[in-house]
Amino acid sequence: MVPPPGRPADAAKDEALAGFGRYAGPATFILSSLAGGEKHGYALTKDIEAFAGVRLPPGTLYEALARLEGQGLIEAVPSEDRRKPYRLTALGATVLRRQLDAQLKVANLGLRRLSGTWGVA
Repeated sequence: MVPPPGRPADAAKDEALAGFGRYAGPATFILSSLAGGEKHGYALTKDIEAFAGVRLPPGTLYEALARLEGQGLIEAVPSEDRRKPYRLTALGATVLRRQLDAQLKVANLGLRRLSGTWGVA
């Protein structure tokens, strides 16, 4: 995703984050999985199940892959067989970092509030 002339690169990154919308969860899972290396759909599904305990239905997975590829956050990798592997792009890595930083900020705030108000550590 290249920003139009006169538009800073950060605006493109922010736009990519905002574009997640209701697909923020699946997008974050997919980008996180691809941060570990190239994977095709089935491998993504299995990896996401292993690290997040979430099974993405095929429709959700492939719709999110199409959106992420359209945004330039991932790209297809040439393959010798019928599987279509994907890899994270540099823009995808930057957007994932921003998304995870935002989630971490919320998680840390929630944990501090639970600890202070509810005594839950």
